Amino acid sequence: MPHPLPVRRSLAIGPTGPTGPTGHRRAAVRTGLAAALLACATALAPALVPAPAAAAPDRADPVVHTAQGALRGRAHGAYETFRGVPYAQPPLGDLRWRAPVPVRPWHGVRDAGASGPRCAQADLRTGAPVGSEDCLRLDVTRPAGRAPARGRPVMVWLHGGAFVSGSAADYPAGRLAARGDAVVVAVEYRLGVFGLFGHPGLGGAPDFTLADQRAALRWVRDNARRFGGDPGRVTLFGESAGALSACAHLVAPESAGLFHRAVLQSGSCLTSMPKGAVMPGAPAWSPWARERDTRAAGEAAARRLGCGRAADALRCLRALPAARLATPELMRAFSSVSYGNRPLPEEPGRALRAGRFRRVPVVQGTNRDEMRYFVADSFAAYPVRDERDYRARLRDAFGDAAAAVERRYPARGFPTPALAWAAVLTDRSWTCTTLRADRLLAARVPVYGYEFADRSAPNLFGLPTVPEVPYGAAHGFELPYLFDARAPFTAGQRALSARMTDAWTRFARTSVPGPEWPGFGGPAPRVLSLAPGAGGIRPVDAAAVHRCAFWERHGA
Repeated sequence: MPHPLPVRRSLAIGPTGPTGPTGHRRAAVRTGLAAALLACATALAPALVPAPAAAAPDRADPVVHTAQGALRGRAHGAYETFRGVPYAQPPLGDLRWRAPVPVRPWHGVRDAGASGPRCAQADLRTGAPVGSEDCLRLDVTRPAGRAPARGRPVMVWLHGGAFVSGSAADYPAGRLAARGDAVVVAVEYRLGVFGLFGHPGLGGAPDFTLADQRAALRWVRDNARRFGGDPGRVTLFGESAGALSACAHLVAPESAGLFHRAVLQSGSCLTSMPKGAVMPGAPAWSPWARERDTRAAGEAAARRLGCGRAADALRCLRALPAARLATPELMRAFSSVSYGNRPLPEEPGRALRAGRFRRVPVVQGTNRDEMRYFVADSFAAYPVRDERDYRARLRDAFGDAAAAVERRYPARGFPTPALAWAAVLTDRSWTCTTLRADRLLAARVPVYGYEFADRSAPNLFGLPTVPEVPYGAAHGFELPYLFDARAPFTAGQRALSARMTDAWTRFARTSVPGPEWPGFGGPAPRVLSLAPGAGGIRPVDAAAVHRCAFWERHGA
C-alpha cells in the first residue's frame, strides 16, 4: 500500500512512480492514495512529551568526549540526553544525493541541549516545506549514573512516517532508557525525494535513506562506549517505515556487522497491500521498487523541474532550493526503497525466502487492528457504509476471489461493514504477511512474535472519532507504551507499558524478551498477545485468529 504505514502525524511509507505510457495516470492514482495515507498520520508528536526547550547548560550537565569532539548534554534526574548530535556532514549543495560524509571534528565543547531540525519534508497539513537538509543528527538518551563495566545495551530507533515524514525528536525515550537501563539513539535520516531519489546521473537509485541509517550505526559503533553503551549489543528497532528500514538492513550486504538484534514493529519484509486498500482504484502496494523504475521516475521529475538536459541534470537539480523539492508530490513520488542496486541487490522478500539475511535474533509483530487506522481516516472520502460499498471494495481488491473473501468475512459477522473491511485488510496485509516472515526468519534465527492487542488503547494521535470504525489496537497505537507519552492510561495499561518496556530492553540486553515469550516455531507457532489486565499477556495462535490459512490459499 503506498504509504501503507501511515505518515502518521508521525508514521508511514509508500511507493515510487511507474513508467510507460500510463505512468501519468498511475502516478495520479498513487498520489491520491498516498495523500489519504499521509492524512491519517499527523498526530504522534503532540501525544508524546516534547523535548524541553534548550535551557542554558548547567555545571551539573554531563559532558561526553566523542570521536568527533566534546558534547554537553542535559541532566533530567533519572536520565540524561544529548540532542542534535551530528553523525555526518550536512548533505547540502554538491553533497545533495551523495552518500553521507563523516562529520568534521570540532574544537571546544558543543552544546547538545536541543534536537536538530527534522529532515526536509512537506507539512502534512498544509503541504508547505518544513525542516532542513542540514539534518543528519541523532539524539542520545542514557540512564544517569555509572554504567556497568560491560556497558549498557544500545537501542537505535528508526522513526516511521512513510519515508516522507517524521522526526527522531518525536520519540522521547527517557523512560525506555531509565527503566530499561539502556542507551537509546534516535536517528534523523533523509526522506522522500532527498533520500530515495534515482537518476541515471547517480548511477541509479542509491537509497541514501539507508546509507544515512548505516552512517548512524557506524557512529554508534565508534561512540557507544563513550556514552556507557556496549557496541557489541546494538539493537536496531523501528516502527512502520522504520520497521521496513530494519528489514532492508537485515538483507543489505553493506549493513553486516552494524547491529546484533532487530525489532520490527508493524512492517515486515513481506508487508504489502492489494488494489484499492485505502481508496478505490489505487494500485497494489509494496514498499520496494525496482531501481530502474525509480531511475525513470527521477528522469521524469527532472524534466518537470526544468533540469532535463542529461549533460548537466544533476548540477541543475542540486542548485534548486530545497523548497522546490520538498513538495507533497515529489516527496510521495520517491517514497519506496529501491532494490537491484549495490546497497540492496534483491527485493527483500525474495532475499528472506532464500535465507539471505543477517543471522541475528528478531522480535517482530503487528497490532490487532492495524487497518482500522486507515479505514477510519479515509472514511469521509471513501466510506464503507453498507454491504454494497463493502462488496465494491472487495471486487476492486480481489477480483474473482471477492466472493470467497466475503464468505470468510461476511459483513453481517461484524458490527459494521467498515470493520469487516478493516479486518480483511489487517489479516491479509499485516498479520499474515508478518507471520509468514516470522516463519522464514525462524528457520535460521531465534524469532519472537507479538501482537499488540489493547483495544482500549488511547487515541493520542488526534484522530477524529468515526462511529463506524472504533480504532481499537490500530497501527501505531503501541508507541506511547514504549516512549514518553502524556497518556491517560489505566492502571492496567501502565502495567502493560512497563511490561513492554521491560521486554524490549531485556531483548536488547540478552536476545530473549522474557521467559513468558514463546520462541516462534514448531507445528503451531504462537505469538505473545500484549493487552492489559489479568490474562492479557498470553501466547495466542495468531494465524488462526487472523484466518491465515485462508490467505495462504488466496494470495496473501
